[in-house]
Amino acid sequence: MSVRTTEEAEPGAEDGRAGAAARKREQHGWYFYDFACSVYSTSVLTVFLGPYLTAVAKAAADSEGYVHPLGIPVRAGSYFAYTVSVSVIVAVLIMPLVGAVADRTGRKKPLLAVTAYTGAAATAGMFFLDGDRYLLGGLLLVVANAALAVSMVLYNAFLPQISTPDERDTVSSRGWAFGYTSGALVLLLNLVLYQGHDSFGLSEGEAVRICLASAGLWWGAFALIPLRRLRDRAVVREPGAGPAVSGWRQLVATLKDMRRYPLTLSFLLAYLIYNDGVQTVISQASVYGSEELELEQSTLIVAVLLVQVLAVVGALGMGRLARAYGAKRTILGSLAAWGLTLAAGYFLPARTPVWFFALAAMIGLVLGGSQALSRSLFSHLVPAGKEAEYFSAYEMSDRGLSWVGPLVFGLTYQVTGSYRDAIISLVFFFALGFVLLARVPVRRAARAAGNPVPERI
Repeated sequence: MSVRTTEEAEPGAEDGRAGAAARKREQHGWYFYDFACSVYSTSVLTVFLGPYLTAVAKAAADSEGYVHPLGIPVRAGSYFAYTVSVSVIVAVLIMPLVGAVADRTGRKKPLLAVTAYTGAAATAGMFFLDGDRYLLGGLLLVVANAALAVSMVLYNAFLPQISTPDERDTVSSRGWAFGYTSGALVLLLNLVLYQGHDSFGLSEGEAVRICLASAGLWWGAFALIPLRRLRDRAVVREPGAGPAVSGWRQLVATLKDMRRYPLTLSFLLAYLIYNDGVQTVISQASVYGSEELELEQSTLIVAVLLVQVLAVVGALGMGRLARAYGAKRTILGSLAAWGLTLAAGYFLPARTPVWFFALAAMIGLVLGGSQALSRSLFSHLVPAGKEAEYFSAYEMSDRGLSWVGPLVFGLTYQVTGSYRDAIISLVFFFALGFVLLARVPVRRAARAAGNPVPERI
């Protein structure tokens, strides 16, 4: 059974200028959690930690190149990928439970604080990752990655409570823009330190450890802003609403409840498919650049920075388009642009950085907007009082279930021996996602969930 917030039970509680001002204050605070945590995704997970933790694992490996966490033989070169997979499993176990507790108690903010500072502390602790401490690195990665995923469930669940239906696309887009802005800024500072480590009297390893730890300090410092400005809503427990149960049981209960809203499930299926394509492009673009296009590491890092900068423009620009044409149409347009971008990537010439930068620019312009508008569109399809519970399923689609794309990419390369064939195979995810999303009647889905329908959706 569900619970409702008192404001959902009593519409109009925040009407008037005072209510609008309070809502804007919360929105501004909410933006800053993306600003706080996005540096982890950009600097730590995308750029620095993978190569560094792999090097640490290789330093600890035996003569055959294996490390033995918990007595299990693992190739040092695979240790980072396996650790990321473990962190996803941990997050999948925890997210439904935390989402249910947040909805039943109304205490999203304390839970956000716990998960945010757990992740920030684990990231800051990566400063001590040196020598052959691969087990420490793996533990910190699992804790930080899982904490980030769970915190995003709580963060996203605030969106329907701090914005009116007509504001939601804009608010979600601005949140993503704030995140990409901080990611670009901190990555630029990190690159200055990393490239000039000798002039700062640091070894390369010391510079990387400072870059890793600084992301944790940034995360923790700027998380203070949303934690000061966001506020919890009291809940009115409906008869029969029981206590939270184990993660898997809660996940099953959530999915069973979602069967009452088949149009919401239809959107989630479309999102799962096209987002799998998005996540695979993000994770495999550097492999395509280095292995197929024979580009230098410095070129790839600059390309990541370019994506971050242009994703800000893309998120804000697509937010404006959504106000004019609706979120669904704008997302469909972005999926078409993703397909064209991958088709262009297939024909890129090798050893030509300028064309790879052009590809990165195209990715950046559609990346932020497609993610931001998907989040805001889903928020219209969530029944009131179940925001955190439903966003746990959404976050699992975003982070926990994006494995089919990498599998298709890897199998295509294994069969054809061509990364060009592998990258073009991902067009399937955007084409199928486009078809499935086009078939979802989002206005009817919002009404079926009991939500007001904005003029354009």
